[in-house]
Amino acid sequence: MTQLSPTGRPRHTKIVATLGPASSSVATIRALVDAGVDVFRLNFSHGAREDHAQRHAIIRALEVRRRRPLGILLDLQGPKLRVGAFAEPPVMLKAGQPYRLDLDSVPGDARRAHLPHPEIFAALDPGAELLLDDGRIRLNVIKVDHSHADTEVVTGGPLSDGKGVNVPNLLLPLSPLTAKDLSDLEFGIHLGVEWIGLSFVQRPEDVAEARKLVAGRAGIVAKIEKPAAVERLAEIMELSDAIMVARGDLGVELPIEVVPGLQKRIIAAARHAGKPVIVATQMLESMVSAPVPTRAEVSDVATAVYDGADAVMLSAESAAGAHPIAAVAVMARIIPEAENDPLYRIIANAERAEPEATNADAISRAARQVAETIGATAVATYTTSGSTALRASRERPAVPILGLTPNVDTARRLTLAWGVRSVLTEDVTNFDDMVNRACEVARREHLAAARDRIVITAGVPFGTPGATNVLHVAHIGRRR
Repeated sequence: MTQLSPTGRPRHTKIVATLGPASSSVATIRALVDAGVDVFRLNFSHGAREDHAQRHAIIRALEVRRRRPLGILLDLQGPKLRVGAFAEPPVMLKAGQPYRLDLDSVPGDARRAHLPHPEIFAALDPGAELLLDDGRIRLNVIKVDHSHADTEVVTGGPLSDGKGVNVPNLLLPLSPLTAKDLSDLEFGIHLGVEWIGLSFVQRPEDVAEARKLVAGRAGIVAKIEKPAAVERLAEIMELSDAIMVARGDLGVELPIEVVPGLQKRIIAAARHAGKPVIVATQMLESMVSAPVPTRAEVSDVATAVYDGADAVMLSAESAAGAHPIAAVAVMARIIPEAENDPLYRIIANAERAEPEATNADAISRAARQVAETIGATAVATYTTSGSTALRASRERPAVPILGLTPNVDTARRLTLAWGVRSVLTEDVTNFDDMVNRACEVARREHLAAARDRIVITAGVPFGTPGATNVLHVAHIGRRR
């Protein structure tokens, strides 16, 4: 099954949808696949493991019925910094008033609150800023020691139990992996997921810690949601398999006006590195309740496509919203409209990274150029690990990429990569088999018909990972 828009045009940018209470039935998940979802996100910040396991089973069953690989992203919760309980919530904080945060577990009031995170007090200095409830309340630290911080309220508002705490511009002495995350990670790996979303990334060492634990059993998506991660983006990118622009937390810890520029920077860096990049958070937020998005939201999704994102993501819209299927369908209409704009191709060509001095990069660059020159209808890549298909994706050819692989895990991971139609197939044994199989799959996927041409890349000896060294132009013959 090919990824087509409702108009029948090929769609290169992928759709990630979060599953939740609004999208857990077999019928709904099936409808989401038919509407255009490529990768499903299981958000382990919410829901019981049994619910996630049931959704996983439904996806795998649909994968068989639709004869199409589907990716699954397990998004770890990460450390959650929150205030404690209040005696009579909510309490109202007013600008200019003093307010204390401390380790005392006594329920809070209008003068103080419990903050059960000694690591925050260890990192704070006078003059630092604390943000509560997604930045709605802002506090300026006046005095601090190991057990409490005296602050002045800069922006007031109501404060109630368990509201989140953000500490912008400070590196907290915290691992991104809590005890819950470690347990969830092993659960997800055993279940069988392709991607692990790593929250609360501050340093490249955080990604290295996760890589050691995952041990190659899944790809790691580093979520860029903290200013410290932005400062070390290149190092984090190098250790990650994919990147997520987590605009929600970025917009809390940084001035919101800088987030659009950061989105463009992160996408450009990921594309140059050849790593898939997801744009996430509030893309079609109004569709949590409304049947249609706002014009601004449509523009936001289109902007991510123009910027060169590999995927755009739905969160609450598909997990808890009233119109999950419609939200996916809207994305599936917006994406090809942007991709078929001549400006999109101009931007894609201008942002193309220079290839490295390797056979594989040279062949991938040449495959795109040959496809454009001769008017081929697809580029077919034989890949074991997925690296060849990712190189082809980085080139952003004007035609779809067939990622042909004998490895089911690779096929599922490639569902996140721009333009790649991952197809599970037996490994080829000789040159004729390579050509015939690629032509047959291209025809079956409705990417080529009789007398069309496709460009094929592979590695000889066949089945050798990372050995891309062959480029061949094949003509699609007539059926007999």
